[in-house]
Amino acid sequence: MGNRALKISIAHLYPELLNLYGDIGNIITLKKRCEWRGIEVEFEEIHTKDTIKEHDLYFIGGGQDKQQEEVADILYSHKSFLTEERDRGAVFLGICGGYQLFGHYYQPHDKDKLKGLSLMDAYTVAGNKRFIGNVTAKTDFLTPQTLVGFENHSGLTYLQGETKPLAIITTGNGNNGQDKTEGARYKNVFGTYLHGSFLPKNTHFADYLIELALEKRYGEKIKLQQLDDKIEMETHNSLINKAY
Repeated sequence: MGNRALKISIAHLYPELLNLYGDIGNIITLKKRCEWRGIEVEFEEIHTKDTIKEHDLYFIGGGQDKQQEEVADILYSHKSFLTEERDRGAVFLGICGGYQLFGHYYQPHDKDKLKGLSLMDAYTVAGNKRFIGNVTAKTDFLTPQTLVGFENHSGLTYLQGETKPLAIITTGNGNNGQDKTEGARYKNVFGTYLHGSFLPKNTHFADYLIELALEKRYGEKIKLQQLDDKIEMETHNSLINKAY
């Protein structure tokens, strides 16, 4: 990066409602890993009555059905703008309930369907079994390839069309407990069921998101300065294929 002054903007969508299982740790990780490299971070919390303006990276966390119901229509009202942002290269990360709302819809038990943003070609239906436990999954686009985390969900997510899995399960259940997929990705939109929180345990993925956000802002690939991640990687490696 040399002496070039860099900056990214990050939006945290509806933290008062969708911030389950320490999801705020993902924002802290992104901000700190930028600051440690001298990258300025413009940060904004978006609340339910706020207008969403242009950012480089949008984050939305998880919540229970009640919180998803409170957010779904509000989020849907911004669908056109957020779709334009996706197509301009903005980065999106959704965790669990937020991830479900990136798809076409979430169908709860015995309630009306919640409309999603259709940022990716996926849909979610409520299942009868809760998936709880540690997860290890393998990507085909990161180094190291593994992602680790903790899942706690009963929603069953199915991917279609050009939307690809974020990773393939080696330990745990993932999207639906059947097809061995975990999470989803389409363009720069990423979703995952991994909580607890996700990015501190997978700092290589956090850096990947930061690089994509910088590329969106500056129109070119920018390689990040390497950090001393010895402790972070020891934590990550200690969780690989950890039993429930």
